[in-house]
Amino acid sequence: MTDAPTERTRVKRLNKRAKYDAETVHAILDATPICNVGYVFNGAPYVTPTLQWREGDRVYWHGSSASRMLETCENAQVCLSVSIIDGFVMARSAFNHSCNYRSVMVFGTAMKVTDPAEKEMRLRTFTEQLWPGRWDILRPVTAQEIKATTVLSMPLDEASAKVRTGPAGDDEEDYALPIWAGVIPVRQQMLPAVDDPRLIPGLKAPPHIGGFKIG
Repeated sequence: MTDAPTERTRVKRLNKRAKYDAETVHAILDATPICNVGYVFNGAPYVTPTLQWREGDRVYWHGSSASRMLETCENAQVCLSVSIIDGFVMARSAFNHSCNYRSVMVFGTAMKVTDPAEKEMRLRTFTEQLWPGRWDILRPVTAQEIKATTVLSMPLDEASAKVRTGPAGDDEEDYALPIWAGVIPVRQQMLPAVDDPRLIPGLKAPPHIGGFKIG
């Protein structure tokens, strides 16, 4: 375990699960696009789910330009978190039940991408990271669509990861009890794509549809 980049990123409870290296943080962010962004609006705390993507040492997220979350977060301190459940850990006591998981928490000041060309480039990267080859087959994005979309980003300077793997950590005397224990693995499964009902007859899904996976 390397040192935490700042005091507020330091994992205090079960700190043996903490990881602060960029490789671990980046891998977890890259494993799922779903995140939650915490911020303060009119003195009250809010947490909004949205989609994120990473480019180098920055994390990005986007939404409608009319979004309260995006407007509030610009030039403000926010907290972005990502969590992935990999399994339910079944122990011999209720107290020692747990989950195997990967999580990341990022603190920082959110900055708006204001240049329309850069905004389009970031949105293209987001699309291509999920479905390589998708952007170039789509109808070109319009200036109005770019204007209607806000893209925010912040550096990954203040980020920490927390990871749990393995079986239950039961009390030593409980291992002799006749109670089943183990791990129920969890994964996010992609099902076969369903054609749009107004699809032009004869059109087949491109390879990036069948190859889409996260987790």
